[in-house]
Amino acid sequence: MNAILRVSEVRPPQTEAKPPILYFMSNELRIAFTGGGTGGHVYPLFAVADEVRHILDPHFTARPYKLFYFGDTGSYRQEFVSRSIKVVHIGASKFRRYMSVLNIVDAIKFPFVLVQAVSKFFFVMPDALFSKGGTGAFPVVFAAWLFRVPVLIHESDTVPGLTNSLSAKFSTRVAVAFEKSAESFSGKKVAVVGNPIRADLIRGSEDGDLSVEQAKRVLGFDPKFPLVLIMGGSQGSRRVNDFILDNAQGLVRKYQVLHQTGADNFESCKHELNLALEECMPEEKQRYKIAPFLKKEMKQAYEACDVIVSRAGSGAIFEAAYFAKPSVLIPLPEAGRNHQYYNAFEYASRGAAAVIEEENLKPALFFDQVDRILSKKETYTSMSEAARSFQTPHAAAMIADEVVRLAVE
Repeated sequence: MNAILRVSEVRPPQTEAKPPILYFMSNELRIAFTGGGTGGHVYPLFAVADEVRHILDPHFTARPYKLFYFGDTGSYRQEFVSRSIKVVHIGASKFRRYMSVLNIVDAIKFPFVLVQAVSKFFFVMPDALFSKGGTGAFPVVFAAWLFRVPVLIHESDTVPGLTNSLSAKFSTRVAVAFEKSAESFSGKKVAVVGNPIRADLIRGSEDGDLSVEQAKRVLGFDPKFPLVLIMGGSQGSRRVNDFILDNAQGLVRKYQVLHQTGADNFESCKHELNLALEECMPEEKQRYKIAPFLKKEMKQAYEACDVIVSRAGSGAIFEAAYFAKPSVLIPLPEAGRNHQYYNAFEYASRGAAAVIEEENLKPALFFDQVDRILSKKETYTSMSEAARSFQTPHAAAMIADEVVRLAVE
């Protein structure tokens, strides 16, 4: 039977950053991370790594430490480097639940990737491993188990991915974002902690925390006009982009729009937007701003917007909850085990979001949902409060605290 801890039962993060055990050995403390594939895996991993440093930095002279990442950094390599996380490259071998010729290719690759992970893990020999799941994580988790290194895994979605389902059998602790997913991990000590939020969203920016009106001004929007933030996940969504651009005229007549397209889609979306708004008045055209990816401006975008339209990845949901913003969620139908569908309806059941399945994504329904949220003060306030009650701002700190505890025990 599972020993499931709720957020209120998990040790809160230390108010003064200090590891739970200070009897350090004389050797260097090494904490490893693995997991990746998309921003939904990588950004929570960064959040936990930042909190590990926050815990350990005051005690650096007591015991030096290093952070390692095992895997393929993809387009995020520079962010690992900027955090002084040493990258140990491990090839990727993806598990799939569906039929694909790539399953044959990856089945051939898997033994080589496993040997690579075990051999490289041996030469680093970390004191603990945190796995975020995703492409390439399982061989590293298996290597840690083989060398009796404690492993903590985190599952972001209501329906666990195949990598985490396998990794759980070799892990020491399991943390989950949604209470529903705790039921999927039997025989393990499971803690429901929420999803780690990026530190740059929580700890603020040079402008500090801004009101909705102030944030709109910073981003160049009219502070008195409603702002809709459109996101399609860390890599963007072509179908969501196409739908929004097809309805750009209708949007700018009622609202302002900040649209994150994804880097690969930006140029084509910019061209389509110019065509879509060709017949609009100049002041209407100014209401629509487009960006490939919001990074430094992400916090201001969340603060400025009145409603969020996005896919239903765990990262998007928990970030919307952190900023207490009502959402219109459009689950990705192809998501593994349809996890975005279940994420969306789990969150919507709390009253914080409306859900439109992609097959039902039609202009009339879309505008009806957005109008309902923004035109009725009672509805907006209720959804905002529901989102606020779902937020878990200390998830990264709680996970980091446990990882450090496992490493120094």
